[in-house]
Amino acid sequence: MTRGKAGTRGPGYDALMPILRTLLTGLPLVALPAMAADGTPVPTGITGIGPSAFVFTVAGALLATLLFRALTRRATDAAGRLLGRWRIRRTLRAHGRHVLHDAILPGAYGGLARIDHALLTTGGLLCIRAVHGHGKVTGGQDDAQWAYVDGARRGRFLNPLIQNEGRVRALRKVLGDTPVLNLVVFTGTVEFGGTPPANVITIGRLAERVARHAAAPRAVDDIDTAWSRLLDARLTSEDARKDFAAQISFS
Repeated sequence: MTRGKAGTRGPGYDALMPILRTLLTGLPLVALPAMAADGTPVPTGITGIGPSAFVFTVAGALLATLLFRALTRRATDAAGRLLGRWRIRRTLRAHGRHVLHDAILPGAYGGLARIDHALLTTGGLLCIRAVHGHGKVTGGQDDAQWAYVDGARRGRFLNPLIQNEGRVRALRKVLGDTPVLNLVVFTGTVEFGGTPPANVITIGRLAERVARHAAAPRAVDDIDTAWSRLLDARLTSEDARKDFAAQISFS
């Protein structure tokens, strides 16, 4: 596996993940020929138990495969989500010291808002919504829902740009004149059906986007004051976490 710039990996990394998922989810079927070989017919009078044993062996292997795939998919998705967050954190750390992760703020119109990741530079604040997934994603900037296709799985999910816009507005309420930019980053092995909106990228392009943001013309006169206002607005108590969790479960 090769390494590129901070926050990125070589093409071998993104190619390896779908192969690993396929191998892990198919392990029970790999063992099927050996299991079936034990089903040699054994006559027992009127009928033999061999064919029945073979059928049950095949059925058991298929059932085990389905269960194993479900468990493996959950495990690999959880691991991939953690890895994606780590890569985002590493990339942001490489481009500035004013970095925030998993922060809860008062919502712009009531309630609470949770910021996945944020980076404050002299060019403004980058508010990042991290979305983990696999397969082909389609959706427009103003669509209420987007769609995905991952092998036999397909479904819809809320437009992450619209979701993140609520967080952006909460940040603007705190920071006043400081520019706040909306950016959605997909982790996992994702491809877009058509051209995605300009502020939607895969994690492989994050380092380039962050570097461009950090090099943008100065838009924040006093970055330390803006940073202090952001930190002071955070809700760090355990009660705030519980209230946010209750808000999510209610909606």
